[in-house]
Amino acid sequence: MKNIICLMSMILAIATAPVMASDDTAAINILLDNFHDAAAKADKDRYLGLFAKSGVFLGTAAGERWLVFPDFEKYVAGRFATGTGWTYKSVSRNITISDDSKIAWFDEITESSSGLFNGTGVLLKQDNSWKVAQYSLTFLIPNEIWAPVSDLAKAEMKRQKAVAK
Repeated sequence: MKNIICLMSMILAIATAPVMASDDTAAINILLDNFHDAAAKADKDRYLGLFAKSGVFLGTAAGERWLVFPDFEKYVAGRFATGTGWTYKSVSRNITISDDSKIAWFDEITESSSGLFNGTGVLLKQDNSWKVAQYSLTFLIPNEIWAPVSDLAKAEMKRQKAVAK
């Protein structure tokens, strides 16, 4: 009898594992789509509510590493108070979930009026729902134009350092 119960438990675990991963993947896709939608609609409470308490947002400029609470929260509140957010629409996304289904990481290509971006991040499952622990946004620059873009960026950073002195 003990062996039958053990065998049934193993079969149940194996049979439900893909469903749980699939459910988590669906939940993560909904979370990230909601994340972008809240930003586009300048919905501060919904947007910030999707972050973990210890969340970090990495922007596109040097120095844009913000703890979501309170630093990025202040920026978001000011920006969204104007009724204007930012619009990034995911055009492709890859999601990986840890074996224990408590951590996930993703990368996505997003499109905005400014072009294509790469969004990457880490998600934590907290109280049975996924939260954004880190989101990083970078410009996608074609390799064929990398050298002049890099030169412009270096010149601007040098100019900013000179102004700061």
